[in-house]
Amino acid sequence: MISVHVRVSGRVQGVCYRAFTIDRAKALGVNGWVRNIPSGGVEAVLEGERKQVGELLKAMKSGPAGAIILGMEFSELECKGFEDFEIEY
Repeated sequence: MISVHVRVSGRVQGVCYRAFTIDRAKALGVNGWVRNIPSGGVEAVLEGERKQVGELLKAMKSGPAGAIILGMEFSELECKGFEDFEIEY
């Protein structure tokens, strides 16, 4: 199990990026959360098996139709034991 904090910059608000991330996370069995940040980007914590988290990061790099990903920063965290994936406000 790994846990990763991700910040995504670009056109990721107003294009269903959070819903896209939740759908992909649940399909891959990844837990954690995603939220918009005031700077216009999105941040998330992804927790799960290394392969599945890697697949989700790959999907997040493309994003949904309408998204333009300009950058992604991520760092590994200590696992918290999330039991679901949800939007945080």
